[in-house]
Amino acid sequence: MFKSILLATAALVIALPATAKTPAANAPVISAARISQDIKVISADDFEGRGITTRAEQKTIDYLSKSFAAAGFQPGGDNGGWTQDVHLRQFVVSDPKLAFNLADGKTMDLHQGVEITVSTRGATSDVSFDKAPLVFVGYGVSAPERNWNDFKGPDGKDIDVRGKILVELINDPDFVEPQLMTFNGKAMTYYGRWTYKYEEAARRGAAGVLIIHDADAASYGWDTVRNSNIGSKFDIVRPDPSTASPKLESWISHETADALFKAAGQDLAALRVKARSRDFRAVDLNVTLSGSYKVAATEITTHNIIARLPGTERPDETILYTGHWDHLGICAPDAKDKICNGAVDNGTGVAALLEIARAFGKAPKPKRSIVMIAFTAEESGLLGSEYYANNPVYPLAKTVAGINMDALNVNGRTKDIVVEGVGQSSLDDLVKLYATEQHRTITPEPRPEAGGFFRSDHFPLVKRGVPMLVAGSGDDMVKGGVKAGEAFSKDYTDNRYHQPGDEWSAKWDLSGLVEDATLYYRIGSALANSTVWPTWRDTSEFKGARDKTAAERK
Repeated sequence: MFKSILLATAALVIALPATAKTPAANAPVISAARISQDIKVISADDFEGRGITTRAEQKTIDYLSKSFAAAGFQPGGDNGGWTQDVHLRQFVVSDPKLAFNLADGKTMDLHQGVEITVSTRGATSDVSFDKAPLVFVGYGVSAPERNWNDFKGPDGKDIDVRGKILVELINDPDFVEPQLMTFNGKAMTYYGRWTYKYEEAARRGAAGVLIIHDADAASYGWDTVRNSNIGSKFDIVRPDPSTASPKLESWISHETADALFKAAGQDLAALRVKARSRDFRAVDLNVTLSGSYKVAATEITTHNIIARLPGTERPDETILYTGHWDHLGICAPDAKDKICNGAVDNGTGVAALLEIARAFGKAPKPKRSIVMIAFTAEESGLLGSEYYANNPVYPLAKTVAGINMDALNVNGRTKDIVVEGVGQSSLDDLVKLYATEQHRTITPEPRPEAGGFFRSDHFPLVKRGVPMLVAGSGDDMVKGGVKAGEAFSKDYTDNRYHQPGDEWSAKWDLSGLVEDATLYYRIGSALANSTVWPTWRDTSEFKGARDKTAAERK
């Protein structure tokens, strides 16, 4: 394996233009001051958290399009404009009144944002439940290729979950015991994502899902769950949304889950252990859910923002730079600080897009085209990128590769770089090449169990075979080492991620972000001025999708 990686790296280096391997000849001027100013502007209170379809959307479009134009880029969207229309359906839940009906005749009331989050993408009108049965289905996974099925009943056959409410654990079965290697050990598979759990429930006709919150397994706290799930929800427009999502998409707090299972006469801790085995059987909790909530469903149009710098020799071949412009908007309407400003998430990525565009605008024109996309609706489930992947403005078969930027480092320089999904493609080799010039090393993902490779806008493109890089500063800080880096990460996750505290600060140290943006520019520039087509490793599940498009490139 090590030998093959060395050979792949050597082949890439040979194929790259000479200037790409000479730092002085290809070093952009990346300005921390300009990056800071861009973040400050788009995360200010007057942008109201950059909620999609709010008045802040047009403010964001105007600011980014003017900035891309000033950098020397052209409009790259629909009909010669700066945007691509993205058609979504918006679901707004109001007046939720739900309760568990217990076996002893008592009820357990559930309050929005306290014991439960109530949302939907599977119903276009009001929802009611009349004693819908609750069934615990472990991790809610059906993976035939792994000989795994959480929907078996006592007789070993699949239970009928139509009309029922599924209670599920977050992440996948290897999270607690990675040595089992039933899935990918500590690294989350797609089966561990909440998106998969809702999709599988809908496929089976379940009425709803209650995901049991666990801060470690989810990789974020209850505040993040609440802020992300009690507002509007969005999906691409579907003829029948219930085929993709259940009527109730919900999380319950771990305290509520403990009380529920105790009232049901079940030992949740023991069931967690059983759920990590192929022998697990679904458990009828002898508890039902009753109540209702109002649903207002409307079709809306939001926008991806697209800028393009045409290539001089092969303009039909595209290098992508991506990052989402949206955030959560006014996320805490009853709090003193109501706005989730999204300075780090993803003001940093948007500012990096603009600054890298400025670098390309000042450099000799590339041979391949450079396309910058600020995606919409990432916070609603990667929907802007999903829409683009289904309706690409520039053919995916001719999209050479891309770099996605999301929530970048504002804490200073690091000695290392983390590549999410490392080992998937030959883009890893380019990271190693240019990171070495910065005297940095590649380290494994610190928390592969968080499923970072499935949680940002590159993933819809990856699923369709486009090699996409997500890499950035690790935790080994130049000042303070790993201890300092881990402290920064924990502070952000606990106190700012998807919370009003994610605000711009004049105290940030953007030297690490500058190094990362320089790395992104070097990689994209090298590819834009070469004939190299990055490849998926033979072991990657995405190689087949790319192989199918190879003939379209010729």
